[in-house]
This record gives sequence, C-alpha cells and structure tokens, in this order.
Amino acid sequence: MNEFCKICDSKTFTITHKKFGIDYYYCKACGFIAKDERSIISPEEELKIYESHNNSIDDPRYVAFFKRFLESAVFPYCKGETGLDYGSGPSPVLATILERDYGFSVDIYDLFFSPEREYEGRSYDLITATEVLEHLADPLSHFAIFRRCLKDEGILSVMTLFHPEDENEFLQWYYMRDMSHISFYTPRSMRVIGEKLGLEIVFTDDVRYTTFRKRY
Repeated sequence: MNEFCKICDSKTFTITHKKFGIDYYYCKACGFIAKDERSIISPEEELKIYESHNNSIDDPRYVAFFKRFLESAVFPYCKGETGLDYGSGPSPVLATILERDYGFSVDIYDLFFSPEREYEGRSYDLITATEVLEHLADPLSHFAIFRRCLKDEGILSVMTLFHPEDENEFLQWYYMRDMSHISFYTPRSMRVIGEKLGLEIVFTDDVRYTTFRKRY
C-alpha cells in the first residue's frame, strides 16, 4: 500500500476502480496518484504492450504529434543541440526527428529497447521524456537522473497527460485504463517535483507538457 505520497510524503487516500478491482492512492496535497503496487503488471506484460504499439517515423500523424511538442515545449527554451531521449521506446521517433530535421545529436535510453546507460557521465542541452513518466514507479529517482545530466543552461521537457482532479472522472479516464500506466500527475505535482529536485518550471500547457530548467 502507498499510504504516503511518493512525491511529497503527504498522507494519501484510496480510490478504487470497482470493475478492475484496483486501488489508487490520491494525494490531495500535490495531486499525484499512484497505482497500488499489488496491481502493477509484470515487466513481461509491460513489454508486450509496448511491442503492440505501431509507432513509426513514417506515420505523419505521429511525427506531427512530436513536432507540436517540440515547437511548444522545447525550441523556445533550448539553446544547444545535444540531447537525451529517455524512454525512447521500440522506435526512437523523437530522437530521429531531432537529428534528421533539426541537427541535434541525440543519445537514447529505454529500459527494454535501449538499456545501455549512455547518459552516465554525460550532460545535455536537452532531455526529453515523452509518455514515460506514467510508467515510473519511483518518479523522483528518475528526475534526479535528469537533473544530474542537464547542462547548466539545459532544459528538461516532459510529456504526460495530466489527470482530471475529480475522483469519479479519474476512474472513467481512458489514460488510466492502460495497465502499464501506474503514476499520474497534475501541474501541481510537477511544481512539487521541481521544488524537491532543484528544478524550476519555465513552461507548462497545463494539459501534458512541462519544461524545466535547473534552479540555482
């Protein structure tokens, strides 16, 4: 059980999806919601879900999905051209777009598909984590990696759909029905993460994009 919030350590309360028989632990202090660890699927089951995704650099809609993110949450704030795409998936589409269309040099990391930790000992102008944070059981440990790997003027741009704050709306929300999604955020969650890890928010669309820079 997640009696205390993984983000801010505040007391949580339980909301239950009766159809699925799954508990979720909701922190009203920062808005973070965590799936009960007893209901988290196995790595093998998670991998099967990822492998079923048919995302490709040849899909113009998928490319446009990333370009909207880049134009809103990255390019207005990024000053350099070295990047890390963290959680790049089975097909590193975002990294390919950055290199092919914008002249970046991008390292990739993915737990299943690119597990070599090339980022160790390196620093970047840009770190992206798109549709990744909802899969992380311990978000703060990953944000610590992000901060450590950012150059002093670098930015971290993340994408994860913010959940509806009403509990009944959350329980009917399509995003939580993906069984590989275990962590859910609000803009308030992101502010608290930034405060704990020494990051400041320079942009959010209050829907799914958040861009951070190091706080000094």
